[in-house]
Amino acid sequence: MRAARPRPRLLALLALVVLLTGCGGDGAGQAGAESAGRVRVHYIAADEVAWDYAPSGWNLVTGRPFGDAENTYVARGPDRIGRVYRKSLFREYTDGTFTTPVPRPAAWAHLGLLGPVIHAEVGDTIRVVLANHTRLPASMHPHGVLYDKASEGAPYDDGTTGTDRAGDSVPPGGTHTYVWRVPERAGPGPTDPSSVLWMYHSHVDEVADTYAGLMGPIIVTRRGMARPDGSPRDVDRELVTMFMVSDENRSPWLDDNIRTYPSSPQTVRRDDPDFVESNKMHAINGYVFGNLPGLDVRRGERVRWYVMGMGTEVDLHTPHWHGNTVLAAGMRTDVLSLLPATMAVADMTPDDPGTWLYHCHVADHISAGMLARYTVR
Repeated sequence: MRAARPRPRLLALLALVVLLTGCGGDGAGQAGAESAGRVRVHYIAADEVAWDYAPSGWNLVTGRPFGDAENTYVARGPDRIGRVYRKSLFREYTDGTFTTPVPRPAAWAHLGLLGPVIHAEVGDTIRVVLANHTRLPASMHPHGVLYDKASEGAPYDDGTTGTDRAGDSVPPGGTHTYVWRVPERAGPGPTDPSSVLWMYHSHVDEVADTYAGLMGPIIVTRRGMARPDGSPRDVDRELVTMFMVSDENRSPWLDDNIRTYPSSPQTVRRDDPDFVESNKMHAINGYVFGNLPGLDVRRGERVRWYVMGMGTEVDLHTPHWHGNTVLAAGMRTDVLSLLPATMAVADMTPDDPGTWLYHCHVADHISAGMLARYTVR
């Protein structure tokens, strides 16, 4: 028996179905199809803050008052700013009125000057309403996630105009809503753990804005592996640390800090090498000489460390844990390697109780105070 030929109308119908189902459109259209998850809304402001890099007034690693070595960076004087600087920091609020800050939970006290953690699961959409409470323009530029031009947060000649440029620079007193989608390519890869780290930061003047302090973390969890808040459900404790030589000489607040903190600001010589060095704060999350609080974990917990760097050519960092080891990129280690704007994830199951050093192993950074402690209970 000879097979019946397909009817022309049936062939046309099949072709139409293939055409409609096969057209994925551009990347944004494909991402839209993936975005069946939650919409996670954050109200974040860029605030002006007087930031203290060493609030205890002591070197908490040595357990002694500051001496000459530490005072190079933390001592205030006639022509020295000291340990307190005006900065711009991202801080979260309860709603769009931006009247009530969200208290930072004890579990995240270690974030220091970093902005709030933005958690998401693959398939989610992140909506950030940014209010600029500072006297300088600001923006929010994310790494890793998917966005259109109005939500890129970075001004440059990209051929766009009008509303596509609205998020490039939020003026003082202004607001802008950024929408970032979280497709599969923003989440963990095949050999990654259940969550990965990205960062966000202001990008109006990327160098000045990051030295001002406008940075924060984004954590994306694999689809199906997240708790309702977006955090990975196979992890008991999350910790985020940023290693950065915060060069306050390059902050847009330098003039303000010179007017405010030295007792004889008229004697400040900006080109004095000692003055320049005094403003290079070798910090972890904005703290020096062991002043970073809240790195507390429990023995046997599944602890995930998210580690990132920022800065310039001096920001070649080697974060090192005393007392315990981590798994990073499938390898057992107790030291990572960081370059500016790189991000790493390291898993630890602490088995050695006590208080341990956590520091950059670059010799010059050790002597300048890039040291913290973590405690295993």
